[in-house]
Amino acid sequence: MFGRRKKSGSAQETPREAEQVVDGVEADDNDTADTAADTGQQRRASLPPAPRPDGPWDVSEVSAPDEGRVDLGGLFVPGVEGMELRVEVAGDAIVAATVVLHDSAVQLQGFAAPKKEGIWGEVREEIASGITQQGGVVDEIEGPLGWELRAQVPVQLPDGTNGVQMVRFVGVDGPRWFLRGVISGQGAVQPQAAGVLETIFRDTVVVRGEAPMAPRDPIVLKLPNDAQMVPEGVQQEAQENSRFSGGMGQLQRGPEITEVR
Repeated sequence: MFGRRKKSGSAQETPREAEQVVDGVEADDNDTADTAADTGQQRRASLPPAPRPDGPWDVSEVSAPDEGRVDLGGLFVPGVEGMELRVEVAGDAIVAATVVLHDSAVQLQGFAAPKKEGIWGEVREEIASGITQQGGVVDEIEGPLGWELRAQVPVQLPDGTNGVQMVRFVGVDGPRWFLRGVISGQGAVQPQAAGVLETIFRDTVVVRGEAPMAPRDPIVLKLPNDAQMVPEGVQQEAQENSRFSGGMGQLQRGPEITEVR
């Protein structure tokens, strides 16, 4: 099923939100260590995209991207039995899709990237910084999808008390694009629950397009041709009982577009 909602502010919206570039700052002798650290970050950020033998895929690498996948324009998202698919909007543009499966979810969002440089290393640092500033805890590890962040993010629970949500941020650099995934729910803490979501991420096809785009601009998505609008409030009870209610906002209820698979 498709659910459409307005995006809310959080550490996961777009890589651009944490971007701070300072040019022309002269360093004195006391800045040597900082300069070395900055140089290391620049080297890390300017690395070319790593090989992707297991995906995610560029549309040029797949002969039939629509086979077994939902066509969202900028992304072809694999279909899985029993899944719910919600699209998310920023302004008038659809910029992300979230696959909900049982007690787990993965949010998928594509961005434009430089032609010869990957941005995931830099984006990881920005996401980690944003979460720690909120009082959260972040670990950077090499997981099944490559380098990722496993975070404990402070959230307000439905009863008004403060809690923590476990979230995994994964990402892969492709040719002129970057795909980010945000895994939440049981998939963020249990490997057996994460397996299907990781497969969905790997098998996603990205359509960057040839139009000029600034690095980190979101790749705009579209609704499938056979999607149907569902009035707000339908399936409300099921969503209120979901473990994904609240938290980082990736699964908030809104006007919905439904496709049952």
